[in-house]
Amino acid sequence: MKIHQLILFYTIICLITACATVSEPPQPVAQPFSRAVQQKAQADTQKPHTKQFKRKVAIGRFSNESNYGRALMTDQDYDRIGKQASDILASKMVKSGKFIVFERPDLAKVQREQALAGDASLVGVDSLIIGSVTEFGRSITGKSGFLSSTKLQTARARVDIRLVDVKTGQVYFSASGTGEASTESGEIAGFGSRADYDATLNDKAISAAISDVTDRLVATLDERAWKTDILHIKGKQVFISGGSRQGLKPGDLLRVMEQGAAVKSRQSGFMVNLPAEKVATVKVISFFGDSENNEGTITEVIQGAVDPARLSRLYVEEAAK
Repeated sequence: MKIHQLILFYTIICLITACATVSEPPQPVAQPFSRAVQQKAQADTQKPHTKQFKRKVAIGRFSNESNYGRALMTDQDYDRIGKQASDILASKMVKSGKFIVFERPDLAKVQREQALAGDASLVGVDSLIIGSVTEFGRSITGKSGFLSSTKLQTARARVDIRLVDVKTGQVYFSASGTGEASTESGEIAGFGSRADYDATLNDKAISAAISDVTDRLVATLDERAWKTDILHIKGKQVFISGGSRQGLKPGDLLRVMEQGAAVKSRQSGFMVNLPAEKVATVKVISFFGDSENNEGTITEVIQGAVDPARLSRLYVEEAAK
């Protein structure tokens, strides 16, 4: 009898004092469309609508510009958040299947990337991705009742990402992403879960912030035409950098372009390149090389002419979409 009275007493106290309990998880809602319709729509969105060659991009080490842990951590620990951000971004870019990703953790300046064209030990890229974690913080809140309590841990992050054209050093895209992650625990009359400091929230918040900006980053890179360098010209054969690992296939048609002249603008004082001109069309014949570092493609001129004397001003790009 005493046990029943004690349970009844606890129940009355909870109702009077508004027990603090863990929030109820959201209930799943049925989709208005059938499973077959959803699967067909998903398959349609995954179909390639245009030819897509893989771009070569490099990810520089991100910096941590937030105040999180500045007073307690060493410089090495303090940069851990920036390292997490660049590693998460690299993983997402590789999983997209649209890019060949190179890491440049020691390249803090664009000028070092520009010098890669003359270095046989490193691969030059189309764009350099740099960024920073500009905001990062954690908070702990809770509610307490007479016999119960809850604890909510939340981590928030903000990342800023920039795309840099390695040939000109110009930043042509900038965007920010924000993310949040939380975990909640509670106990009643001494029973339940007691959450200690959850370090995984840092990773989840940064990953959410990277995901928030990744789609815009990928879309911007997709808008730029795929380009590559000409390695050698022999008669009607044109040897170019890049091959099957970037999505090229025998029979693909590419355009040989000549850079426009560089003139100085009297308005801005900067050098401006005039529009490039198409000089020839080439067709992919075969490939050579065994890795992303040394692969190349042999193409054949089918229209126009390619002058070896102007090799330094020529490049190859995909046909207009």
